Amino acid sequence: MNKTTSFLYGLPGKAYINQDFWEIECNTVLANGWTFVGFVHEFLKPGDVIPISIADKPILLIKDLNNRINAFHNVCSHRCLKLVDKKKNVGKIIRCPYHSWVYDLKGKLKASPHFGGTNQHKPKGFNPLDHGLKPIRIHIWHDWIFINLNGNSTSFENYAKPLINKFKNFNLEKIKPVATLDFGKIFSNWKFLIENYIEPYHVQFVHRTTTQQPLKNHYTIVDGVCYGSGIDVEEENTTSNSLSVSSRYLSLFPNFIIGDYFPNQIGVHLNIPMGPNLTIQKRIIYSTEEKKMTKKEVNLLKKIWWKVHKEDHEICERLQQGRASPASEKGGLLSPYWEKGVKAFQDLIIKSTMKNYKF
Repeated sequence: MNKTTSFLYGLPGKAYINQDFWEIECNTVLANGWTFVGFVHEFLKPGDVIPISIADKPILLIKDLNNRINAFHNVCSHRCLKLVDKKKNVGKIIRCPYHSWVYDLKGKLKASPHFGGTNQHKPKGFNPLDHGLKPIRIHIWHDWIFINLNGNSTSFENYAKPLINKFKNFNLEKIKPVATLDFGKIFSNWKFLIENYIEPYHVQFVHRTTTQQPLKNHYTIVDGVCYGSGIDVEEENTTSNSLSVSSRYLSLFPNFIIGDYFPNQIGVHLNIPMGPNLTIQKRIIYSTEEKKMTKKEVNLLKKIWWKVHKEDHEICERLQQGRASPASEKGGLLSPYWEKGVKAFQDLIIKSTMKNYKF
């Protein structure tokens, strides 16, 4: 008598294309834990502000006069106008363009001109301390900025412990950004970019001309909210147009991606979910242990990684297109060996949304 194997299926197509599911995700997956939102090194001096959108919410990251980065909801406390609409330096204050309410770089309300009538800036009973910008819980881990939108998560150190432990042998204080790859808009759900990154099954097929990393040398990693894969190669090659290096490809739920590549490189991806069908992606390449890279080496890395990412983006956009088919209602099959990380990631999606969505 033949025994049948019970295979695992992935998330249904609606989890990637449905607007209702996206709205649930915004208020659960992207709000409950620590969401990755930016890079410290992009803030050069006090007054630098970067407006972003996370979970359909306008958010403002700003460097104050003490060189501390703060996060606020990017709306004026008066009429809730979006305060800042582009990356810039605002000096020492943020001024609302609508009625000229003024905030300092720590979000305190400093002026509300004529709010109570002509030359009556503070109506009776009005306390400016109660009407500053609404703060968002923030944590800085080395060069990486995380926020907890609903403020209910455990501490970042506790939340991210599985990932942090995997870098105990790295001196992350000595990393240095050497290159930026700004990919802009990718017409794919953000989850596909995470899932594709953490599974090694596709590498020898999708990246057959840009990598020399045999499938048999890969292994998978699953540790709570941290998951991914790795590879150990016998001979490192960082000088050709094809990658062949011992590496780990790790993710922290929901959207932080970090890879370490022997002997002197770390890559971090910022994936900003913009809707069911759209993600904005940027990658920063870092040197480690203060190792210096020549301009030629950096340009070669940029060229290689640009090709690799573009191969992944094409696949993810086609995954997105495939989810419009009724054939995807049950979700695709998952490899019981190679896609353990994908299953772990999807289980966390289900756990976060199950009270609001029936799978």
